[in-house]
Amino acid sequence: MSERTALTIAGSDSGGGAGIQADLKTFSAFGVFGKTVITSITSQNTLGVQAVDDLPVSVVESQLKSILEDTKCQAVKTGMLGNEQIVDRVASLLKRYRVKKLVVDPVIFSSSGKKLLTPSGVEMMKERLLPLAHLVTPNIREAEILSGIKIRRLADRKRAAREILKTGVRAVVLTGGHLKGKPEDLFLDNTGMEILSSERLSKSDPHGTGCVFSSAITAGLALGRQTLPAVKAAKEFIGQAILAEVVSGKGKASVEPLSALYRERDQAQVMEEMKRAIRIFREERIGQLVPEVQTNIGLALRNAKSHGDVLAIPGRIIKNGEDIFTGAEPEFGGSRHVANIVLTVMRHDPEKRAVMNIKYTDELLKICRRLRFKIASFDRAKEPKNIRVREGSSLEWGTQKAITDYGSVPDIIYDLGGIRKEEMIRVIAEDMQSLIGKILAIHRRAAGGKLQ
Repeated sequence: MSERTALTIAGSDSGGGAGIQADLKTFSAFGVFGKTVITSITSQNTLGVQAVDDLPVSVVESQLKSILEDTKCQAVKTGMLGNEQIVDRVASLLKRYRVKKLVVDPVIFSSSGKKLLTPSGVEMMKERLLPLAHLVTPNIREAEILSGIKIRRLADRKRAAREILKTGVRAVVLTGGHLKGKPEDLFLDNTGMEILSSERLSKSDPHGTGCVFSSAITAGLALGRQTLPAVKAAKEFIGQAILAEVVSGKGKASVEPLSALYRERDQAQVMEEMKRAIRIFREERIGQLVPEVQTNIGLALRNAKSHGDVLAIPGRIIKNGEDIFTGAEPEFGGSRHVANIVLTVMRHDPEKRAVMNIKYTDELLKICRRLRFKIASFDRAKEPKNIRVREGSSLEWGTQKAITDYGSVPDIIYDLGGIRKEEMIRVIAEDMQSLIGKILAIHRRAAGGKLQ
């Protein structure tokens, strides 16, 4: 069976966050084999674009002919084309070889504001390239240039999209990432219009969103999806890439197209670490540390943002004397209470991803002090009423209060309980190995053993 392939005709981003580099990562994430035609070499990093060197038209043509004469790709996208000569030659070849599923990402400016396409190149794109396109994906600024309409509100976006559709392109996705409020994308084809809304997932406006979005659509088309389903799948995909944004330098963060693959790997590793910890605690018979309400362990993925990113045990760990048992396998999202603690800790120190609650006694707290753990606490009596009545908010409030009062994330956060609330010690650590070490140190001291 032949591989599904997609071709990107675009510039090289030395910083790795956009351009050819981002396109290839995106194709790979969709299981599509990526091919490339490089149009320009940019010297850029997270701080911006320092230099742009468009390749000779003959070099671009040679690359494109090599690809198109070999076999047809299931879908093709264009990104940065640089100048009118390259636009003209690319359009001529795509027309000659009858490329059908063409996605045009009309890259005119870099995210840092550097001009990446000449004014005559823009006119050439409207005249020669868009009539060949299956879909075009302008952002607000690009849509203004392509349509000649100043965009301030939704009615302007609709008018601009209709104007762009008149160029002969089959469909338009006017992206809304640069809008204030929710980033609404506007999809328009000859059958109608649809607004695609989502939550804003980042305050930093990460680098590479346009390239990855258009590449995800291209990959979807290469896999045989219809246009609107491909756009919706790409919108979901770019959301995950934004949530996993990477800070790789001193400047702007970049989206991470391979986040889904990394997440699967990290989930497997975190699950293995959790099962190892439970096995060790069972062998060490730490039942003396388990409170009456039982105990739980939480371990978050790196860059965890939601409850589903935190592994915990549904139903908790229960004790029978010194022995412990689990009633269920660990699950991501298995405990909102544990996840609230871990996520609150990570907002202050993203490197601290593990937590376990143990019972409170004066002796156990003294052991923690002798082990020179950093210790903080909160008073449940001071919990605001609006927090108390909201299910699952108490531990988030208490953790936040203890960290704020202490000035940093400690090793231990305890409270002395309240009405129908058992007193508790929570042990916090960077990772599972560190958490195991802290729990065993407490356990062995409490059992009269030596600290190891």
